[in-house]
Amino acid sequence: MVVLIIVMSVMSPTFFTSRNLLNVVKQASITSIIGVGMTFVLITGGIDLSVGSVMALSGTLAASVAAADKNLPVFAAILAGAGLGTLCGLINGIGVSYIGFPPFIMTLGMMTIARGIPLVYTNGTPIFGLSDSFNALANSRLLGIPTLVYYMVVFSAAGYIILSRTVLGRQIYGIGGNEEAARLSGVATAKLKMLVYVFSGFLSGIAGILICSRITSGNGTVAQGYEMNAISAAVIGGVSMTGGYGSVPGMVVGAMILTIIQNSFDIMGVNSFYQDIIKGIIILLAVFLDLRGKKK
Repeated sequence: MVVLIIVMSVMSPTFFTSRNLLNVVKQASITSIIGVGMTFVLITGGIDLSVGSVMALSGTLAASVAAADKNLPVFAAILAGAGLGTLCGLINGIGVSYIGFPPFIMTLGMMTIARGIPLVYTNGTPIFGLSDSFNALANSRLLGIPTLVYYMVVFSAAGYIILSRTVLGRQIYGIGGNEEAARLSGVATAKLKMLVYVFSGFLSGIAGILICSRITSGNGTVAQGYEMNAISAAVIGGVSMTGGYGSVPGMVVGAMILTIIQNSFDIMGVNSFYQDIIKGIIILLAVFLDLRGKKK
């Protein structure tokens, strides 16, 4: 990340300005929020492909609540969106932990279902006319800093504390390192894995609310590809795809790297299609280094 910042500062005088750097952090905030949940899931050896679709589903419900009655407190819309995201995470967790679905298949099914429901509900038409308090969630500033940055800091700090400072965090790493050993050590592996997916669903719900607030509309097509952004951020940040290793701060740095690349291409006028190619190469390189390190 430091190398990217130095290179871009030399190539473009507009990059290393407080306004642009703050914009980079703001753009990385939503990816970082869902990346926290993805980090938890990946550390247990699972994967959650549904986060982007759950964002669209939860955000659309929250937006419909905010548009239905502008006198309702914004907390009602937040509760609806976050609650629905948590429910999706619970379904994922039950499917993976108790029914025995492979995480890839379970969350792939949820991804498809959660993407289709809001499109059916809205008939493919965006929901406009949201309350001012709802729109202010992601578009306001505090002390000159966008509120999205504060949300990112709060949820990232919470994830970091859970993983690095609690027994629960040690158990999550234990499941990813050797699930059978963790189970024989007395860890309730099934229950804990379910809770990890619930947490991922909850953060996806929060992120869905924020992205709909940011664009001031509810739309079933939002957050397309965000599941890959979250996975990419985690893997680039050192989270192992095979479980047992990784950290939230590393994931946040990964999200920043992705955003800096995107921001750099925009500044230089490079075709955005190249971003996906570079992102894919970076992911493959990160996974290769992870597997090579584990072999050693």
